[in-house]
Amino acid sequence: MPDLLIELFSEEIPARMQVRAAEDFKKLMTDGLVEAGLTYASAAAFSTPRRLTLTVEGVLAESPTTEEERKGPRADAPEKAIEGFLRGAGLTRDALEERETPKGPVLFAKIAKPGRPAAEIIAEVLEKTIRNFPWPKSMRWGEGSLRWVRPLHSILCILSDEAGAQVVPLTVDQISASDKTQGHRFMAPGAFAVTGFDDYAAKLKRAYVMLDPTERAETIWHDATNQAFANGFEVVDDKGLLAEVAGLVEWPVVLLGRIGDDFLDLPPEVLQTSMKEHQKFFSVRNPKTGRIERFVTVANRETADNGATILAGNEKVLSARLADAKFFWENDLRVAKAGMGDWLKALENVTFHNKLGTQAELIDRMATLAREIAPMVGADPDEAEEAARLAKADLSSEMVYEFPELQGLMGRYYLQAAGKSDAIAAAAEEHYAPLGPSDDVPTAPVSVAVALAEKIDKLTGFWAIDEKPTGSKDPFALRRAALGVIRLVLEDELTIALIPVFGAGIERNKVQSPLVKLIEEEEFTSTGIVTALQKLSRDQTSNRQAEIDELADQLKASESKTQQLLDELNQLNEKLVGDRYALIGFLHDRLKVYLRDQGIRHDIIDACISMPGNDDLALLVKRARALSDTLGTEDGENLIQGFKRANNILTQAQEADGVEYSYGADIKYAETEEERALFKALDAAEAQITPAMKQEDFTTAMTAMAGLRGPIDAFFEAVQVNTENKTVRRNRLNLLNRISEICLSVADLTKIDG
Repeated sequence: MPDLLIELFSEEIPARMQVRAAEDFKKLMTDGLVEAGLTYASAAAFSTPRRLTLTVEGVLAESPTTEEERKGPRADAPEKAIEGFLRGAGLTRDALEERETPKGPVLFAKIAKPGRPAAEIIAEVLEKTIRNFPWPKSMRWGEGSLRWVRPLHSILCILSDEAGAQVVPLTVDQISASDKTQGHRFMAPGAFAVTGFDDYAAKLKRAYVMLDPTERAETIWHDATNQAFANGFEVVDDKGLLAEVAGLVEWPVVLLGRIGDDFLDLPPEVLQTSMKEHQKFFSVRNPKTGRIERFVTVANRETADNGATILAGNEKVLSARLADAKFFWENDLRVAKAGMGDWLKALENVTFHNKLGTQAELIDRMATLAREIAPMVGADPDEAEEAARLAKADLSSEMVYEFPELQGLMGRYYLQAAGKSDAIAAAAEEHYAPLGPSDDVPTAPVSVAVALAEKIDKLTGFWAIDEKPTGSKDPFALRRAALGVIRLVLEDELTIALIPVFGAGIERNKVQSPLVKLIEEEEFTSTGIVTALQKLSRDQTSNRQAEIDELADQLKASESKTQQLLDELNQLNEKLVGDRYALIGFLHDRLKVYLRDQGIRHDIIDACISMPGNDDLALLVKRARALSDTLGTEDGENLIQGFKRANNILTQAQEADGVEYSYGADIKYAETEEERALFKALDAAEAQITPAMKQEDFTTAMTAMAGLRGPIDAFFEAVQVNTENKTVRRNRLNLLNRISEICLSVADLTKIDG
């Protein structure tokens, strides 16, 4: 079976698109071949800045012949219907087969589809793939209609076997397929022919092209770390930058350069960000001092002077870039040392959200909330409030304007320069965390208070203006904020009742409602009308009753409008009271996902959410873990069956009798040893469970509950609950109620599956 090799050779493909493009190329081609009947043994795709390559091994030489059976009309159908079926099938009447079916005799046709040569199928699939390739952005050039990410220069497409290589006949917009490609743009620009993938890869390597992006990345990292180590330095790890740079070069040449002495005192993050974003340089650190002192750049060619000219040019450009960064840094430090007042005032003109006010108003709410939260997390309220007021000041700085990704981090540097405490400075950097599931959560009390305040204000604010996530849409990242609250509470082991905190946050945000402003405007109008009426009533010079009547009508209309707005505001306030509970439900949904990844079933979480105090997430999770451990034992699993049996019998009896059996069971009415044993077991379990629940010792409580499994099983095996003796029956139903109450005091076991 032949092997297929395809190369699409073009101008430079953006690095960020290359990996996805190679995957799409492989999928579109292989799926298309298989759909057309050409199976294969294996396939692999590669990308460089100038080419997408696909190799497919073990392709069938031609698609197999297939036979399709097609159902036609009834045998006694009108002739025109039968003739239409024959034309569609390309057959004559005598080729049809008549079969008996439940609906009578029906005509069937067997249509043979002969196989086609592989080259013919490949040409069709490749042209369709090229013309419909899903580039994020594409362009047209010249007079053709083809769109590609950059101008497409050539197509290499060959089938090769032991007999040699065959070019697949194909022309797309005047570009005809061939067996030729080109090497490196500068070091080996000439064209050459290939006979298969091995020959292709070997000749490309000789022509200074590394086809495999993984090989290019490994070469870059190996050479960079070796050069840095030889000079007593270490390269700062950056896998994203490594992947990007590997997509910028076909023949990587690693060069180690110097950073000017004037810039070495800049914060290392500033140096690293500036070099990465503007120059695609790797930062090289001095392990003794922690400073960034060198850089690594990756050239796309070898030169006679071993890269000296390239390196000199890069160092010159870098100096200009870092001069800008130094200018921003020095200007920002002057503002920071002056107290940051200018930055904070500037935030009064920056809109956070048109319904939630400015960044300055957001900061005010955060500061109030941080002060309230501080005692709950062990932080000083004054320090937490000050940290919240200063945490976002760096958003007005020149450095953060240039490099938004440094927000928070630069705040820490500026607050340290301003002489603020380490706790306040750290809060500026850490209050955004965690941004993702792999981020660390802050642990310092002040940072935790401000981080919670930032996320809770966002949640309560957008809840107050009814901007909740819907389906897959979450434009304000509220799910991420909710997960941040969950992780802060759980990983820092915080005991916080969130409903009051959410209520206060929603209350603060509701004052931004347009209704409040409208009411104030109407009341102002009413005040003005009343003043005018008073003035007219004192005017004795003429009869102005008509004016007085007109003003009185305006006053009545204004007062009516004000009352209508007040009624609407009251309705809004009632809604906001419910919103705090809806917001807790939103956090519970996020919590289920978080705990599910840790192996705790959703029904176990539901059983604990149904209990009082479910807004204390740490308590809720503690209960859920204990219940999960208990249900993982044989006693715990079987107890659920006993509880559900008891609860079902009790519920059915209460519905049938129209009474509630909850007035206490008495052991003196017990008739069997199993019944008396259950009474004693319940007494013993309750004596353990009640104090354990008060101490939030869920493990002890649930272990005691699981211990009821044996007595409950024995009771049901020996006793008929619905006996003819009404007194005994009532006593036994009251006993079942006691089983239910004891079990439900630990968790809502009715939510447990099975």
